[in-house]
Amino acid sequence: MADFTVAVITDEFSQDYELVCQTAAELGVPAIEVRTIWNKNVVDLSDEEVREVGHIARAAKLDIICVASPLYKCTLPDGGDLDDNVQQDAFHSIHAFEDQDWVLRRSLEVAGILEARLVRAFSFWRTREPQNVTDRVVEALQRAVDMAASQGRTIALENEHACNVATASESVAILKAIDHPNFGLVWDPANAYVAGELPYPDGYRLLPTGRVVHVHTKDCSMEISTGRAMWKELGKGEIDWPGTLTALAADGYRGAVSLETHWGGPGGDKFEGSRICTHALKQLVAAAT
Repeated sequence: MADFTVAVITDEFSQDYELVCQTAAELGVPAIEVRTIWNKNVVDLSDEEVREVGHIARAAKLDIICVASPLYKCTLPDGGDLDDNVQQDAFHSIHAFEDQDWVLRRSLEVAGILEARLVRAFSFWRTREPQNVTDRVVEALQRAVDMAASQGRTIALENEHACNVATASESVAILKAIDHPNFGLVWDPANAYVAGELPYPDGYRLLPTGRVVHVHTKDCSMEISTGRAMWKELGKGEIDWPGTLTALAADGYRGAVSLETHWGGPGGDKFEGSRICTHALKQLVAAAT
């Protein structure tokens, strides 16, 4: 069995945070990742609300391992025309580029209150020529890493199909540019797949796996007629999760694999869909050697 921590992103179940924590505990999940709670982005919660988030998690004996912030999930001014083929899902975040210094500071404050090591970040909404903004992405992320390191936190860049760093190949350039112990990758194979890369084995082979600090798990296939992702029950789509998890275990990954369901669930019941996918994830981890 692979030595991974199974986690869930809470709002993939419900905005009822206390219910989600109770459910995670019942499912035998030891850790959670927070993104939106009570229909607010986590950075927009008050300090009192953030403390309550921590209290509820501790009462359920759950660790909060990552603040899934919306940092740099916005338009980069003068970055070029946006790729209109990608859907922009901001998860209750309405913060523009001008707000990002505040988002960074607030994300780190929230992580401090919750004692979360990781703060997730992005690479701005995807442009038609993402390679042209690599230097600016690096500059922004470097600023975040420096601030995070001073507080003992780690910035975790997610490869996101709607952002300028969408694939393993695009992630490598950023990881090389910022060679810092407080900076790593949230590896999301499904996002790479939606962006047109075969995440395993092709994309995975490109990664400096020692820089992977977190993994998001979801599954999908592509609808040929529209080119859109169709989110699936974990293990029922096109992502090779057995191969990916086995490779991660062999390469010494010891972080979390965090469920980001996306699938709408049976009959549109996403709460039940997330329960089903949690069971599937635990089985996949148990089978990874």
